[in-house]
Order: sequence, then structure tokens, then C-alpha cells
Amino acid sequence: MDKIVVLDFGSQYSHLICRRIREFSVYAELVPYDISSEDLQKHSPKGVIFSGGPSSVYDSKAPIPDDGIFNLNLPLLGICYGHQIIVNKFGGKVKRANKEYGSSLLTIDSDEDLLNGVGESVRAWMSHGDEAEVIPPGFQVIGHTESAKAAAICSKEKSIFGIQFHPEVVHTEQGTEILKNFVLKVCGAQQDWTMKGFIESEVEKLSKIDGDVLCGVSGGIDSTVTALLIHKAIGDRLKCVFVNNGLLRLNEEKEIEEMFKNNFKLNFTSIDASNVFLSKLKGEEDPERKRKIVGEEFISVFTKFAENSGPFKWLAQGTLYPDVIESGVSKGPAAVIKSHHNVGGLPDWLNLKILEPLRELYKDEVREIAKILEVPEKLFMRHPFPGPGLAVRIIGEVTPKKLQICKLASKIVEDELMEANLYKDVWQAYAALGDDKAVGVVGDERKYGNIVMIRVVDSIDAMTADWTRLPHGLLEKMSNRITNEIEDVTWVTYTISSKPPATIEPQ
Repeated sequence: MDKIVVLDFGSQYSHLICRRIREFSVYAELVPYDISSEDLQKHSPKGVIFSGGPSSVYDSKAPIPDDGIFNLNLPLLGICYGHQIIVNKFGGKVKRANKEYGSSLLTIDSDEDLLNGVGESVRAWMSHGDEAEVIPPGFQVIGHTESAKAAAICSKEKSIFGIQFHPEVVHTEQGTEILKNFVLKVCGAQQDWTMKGFIESEVEKLSKIDGDVLCGVSGGIDSTVTALLIHKAIGDRLKCVFVNNGLLRLNEEKEIEEMFKNNFKLNFTSIDASNVFLSKLKGEEDPERKRKIVGEEFISVFTKFAENSGPFKWLAQGTLYPDVIESGVSKGPAAVIKSHHNVGGLPDWLNLKILEPLRELYKDEVREIAKILEVPEKLFMRHPFPGPGLAVRIIGEVTPKKLQICKLASKIVEDELMEANLYKDVWQAYAALGDDKAVGVVGDERKYGNIVMIRVVDSIDAMTADWTRLPHGLLEKMSNRITNEIEDVTWVTYTISSKPPATIEPQ
């Protein structure tokens, strides 16, 4: 399988480069920026990409790649900070510039190779504080903007390209085509990365593990596909456990039990630990602590089950690549956004080995696997649900009253989307609430009640997201139902923050 290796220089969205490349069936992998040239060669890449990053090449502690990488005679593309590394390395000059963040018009000076077929000009997304002032000897400018005269450069002799803009973000027109040109035309990579191939290789790999596996299933697509893949590999050595933590959607525990019993031939056990989880969360308001508490309690329940029903050697989880990135335990230096209960929330005393077959995949890739494995559409089209459940959709302390409001309001949001035939068109939809209250009028009386926040977003991989422009009439219907049907709710708001700067979940 041909591969493109992306060196991560600390951009929060380095992974998006990999994601875009995988979209056209070429495998891309993110590695630390300081990987040695010897280790890089072991990956047998067809080409190398330097990601963006927050540093300046002139910083004393700026991340710099191993010098030997430049001697491997591999096609190289530098993006933003990666572009500046190339300029500095080959004898050009990088200067401080006015920070540029947003869309700029990129004029194409040469439509060969990297910029072939993208047109005379495109809108390109900029996010930088440095830029190339003097390009290196042997390089030529192939694209410029009004403020960046060397927004795209290349050395045809060396097959090295540098671009100041970000082709990996959707705001850059023809961004995927630019990456395609590099990967397919310059690097000559074959489009042989498929989910059918992934299933075959992963099942073969999983079949070689020793010992029994305990898999925590939540009813979501990630943990379900994880269980099905492992079962395909080791059969009855897998046991699935569903833990009702009391933080699920309305009546979800019953739906999950029925789904597993009716659709999958898996060894399935359900455990009601809702009282324990809620007692552990009592009085806790800090979002990171809530995530850690839920994570530790999950592991505690699994460990007790393993002691009574084992022995087990492995604990399987439906961890995805975005979970790893956001929890700050990825291969690169990206900052921690929030701990995921099955990644950053794992306790030190865990005595089971972790098995995460989907760790390098994105959500839409997992959905494709689900289709291949003939998972019912109702399951794999369900909206993502956070591992800590409603604990992260309730701002502040989790109380029985806030839980009930959150469950009922979220059910109304989902029901109305389904009624409008929009449920499948959006990535995620729910209602959240905190401790803020507002005055309302119920009947003829003044009432001081809760504020419910509706959140609906569009996304591809959960790492970036845009708020969904729902019809005003639909929002009005949701609001009216929530205030009329749920006691103590006086206001309903609609959240219109995209990711970034916001996250999809409130905590």
C-alpha cells in the first residue's frame, strides 16, 4: 500500500492533511516532526508533507526536521510553517509579516505540477505571521497573493514545493485538487487505501492476539464496529459489556439492549451502574474532572466484571483518530482540547491491555466499514454521542433535574429533525443546559426558569464543524415544544459558533 507521511509541526489540524488525502484513497499517516530520516524510510513513503504550526523558523526552540530527510530524494510539500522551513533550509529568507488569517486570492503563475488544473486564481485560506521574503536559489514562484509574493514556490529539479496557504481546509478552493496533484502526479502514489482492505488486514492482525477480549459497547457506531471486527477475528473469545451510566439519551439503555439482542450474534451483558456514576459526579462542576470521573468509573465497572467473568487480557474500545488528537496523546505536539473518557480519561491502575482497532480512522471511514459489515442503517446513521454522555452537555453539576431536562429537550430536537427529513443531513444535534436562568411568562405568571441551548452542526470528521442553518420555522417549533412540554424551561437559544473556535460539545 502506497503511503504519504505527514510530519506534524504542532498545527491543531495537521491531521486534516491526512484526512483529505485519504478521501481520494491514498493512505496518509501523521508522525512526529522529529522523526529520524532512518525511521521515516521504514515507512517507505511515496512522498512527505510538512504540516503547518504555530512556531517561527527563527525561534530558538522552533521544531526542525531531521536534516537527513532532505537527502532522501522524496517529493516534499511544505504547508505554511512547513513552507517556511523549506525556504529557510535552502537558503531563502523568511521575515515577520502582518498576521494574515482568512481568505486571500491566490493568483496562479505556473499551472504545472502542483497547481495544474486549478484555474487562473482561487481563494486560499491563510493563517500565518511569517512569510517568504526571498525564495531559495533554484526555486521559482508558482503562485502569489496581494500580500504574499511567494505564496507558492517549487524546485522542479528536487520535486520540492512550498505553499503559504492551507489546502487541507475547506475554505481553500480546489484544495483537495492541489493535494491530489502532489500525491498522485508528483509522488505517483496508487489509490489503494480502501475500507475493504482495512477490514481484511485488521481482522488478520486481530486474529493473532492471545487471550480473551472484553469490549465496552455504548450502542454507538464506533464501539459496535470495534466489537464486530474483533468478533470476526476471534469469535467467542470476545465478550461485550454495555454499561448504563445514567447519562444516556432518553430510553437509550432499552434501545441498545434490544438492538444487540436482535441484530448481532455477540456475547452481550448489560450492567446498570447509573446510581454509582451519578453519585461519583455529585457536586463536581469542572468539565475535565467530570470526563475523568466517567472514564475511571467505566474502567472500574469493566475491571470488576473481568474479575468475575474472566480472565480477560484485553479491553477493547471504539477510540477514533479525532479522540486521540483532541486528548493530546497523538503522535504530534498538538495541544490538549479535552480528554476523551476512553483516551485521556484512562487511569494509571488499569491492569488490562487496551485494544483500539479503529484508532487511526475517521468517523466516515467507520461508517463505510459498518455498511460493509451490514450493520443496520438506523445504527450507523445515528448521530455521534459523547462517551461521558450528558455529563458534558450539562454545564456545571449534573443533577437529576438537569438530566431530565437535557434528555427531554434533546429528544424533541431529534424528533423534529426527523419529522423535517433533516436528521441524516446534519452531523450532530442535541440540547444542552447549564445553571443560567432567565425570566419567562407561563400563563399570566412570571417564572424564573432554565435556559436550554440547541446545538446542530455539519461536519465530515468532527475535527472541524459549522453550525447548521436550520429553517426558522423548524427552530420555532423546537423552541415552542421545549418550553411548552418541559417544566421549568423559559428560554431556548440556538448556538451558532463553529469549530474552531468552539468545540462540538460544550464541555
